[in-house]
Amino acid sequence: MSDQPWYAEGLAFTCTQCGNCCTGAPGVVWVSEEEMHAIAKFRGQSYGEIMLLHTKLVAGRRSLTEFANGDCTFLDPKTRSCTIYPVRPIQCRTWPFWPSNLVSPEAWQRAKTVCPGMDQGAFVSLESIERQAAEIDP
Repeated sequence: MSDQPWYAEGLAFTCTQCGNCCTGAPGVVWVSEEEMHAIAKFRGQSYGEIMLLHTKLVAGRRSLTEFANGDCTFLDPKTRSCTIYPVRPIQCRTWPFWPSNLVSPEAWQRAKTVCPGMDQGAFVSLESIERQAAEIDP
């Protein structure tokens, strides 16, 4: 049996900015103080406005809020694109290379059903995949 993960040869992924990963069942998108400051600066708002209007406290940590339909607070409802894409949180930037999607080829295929950029476009090396996966908070 090999010590290498099933994706040892790398994977293809290019974000299509479809917004599919920014909506769905309720969940958490962790956001750090540094990320909230970056979002505030990008949007021309105060840190307090971002914290109060766009985050919620979950188990002692901050998560982005979502609308009743499951859309992230920063997903534009008309264009279905992220309004903070250049400063989106690390959890968003590392999609789809989350440990939960990398656990097996089957998990990758399940995630691929909602993400048209998976297995498409740019080659992502094993090293890059593992670096991104390691950045995700449990």
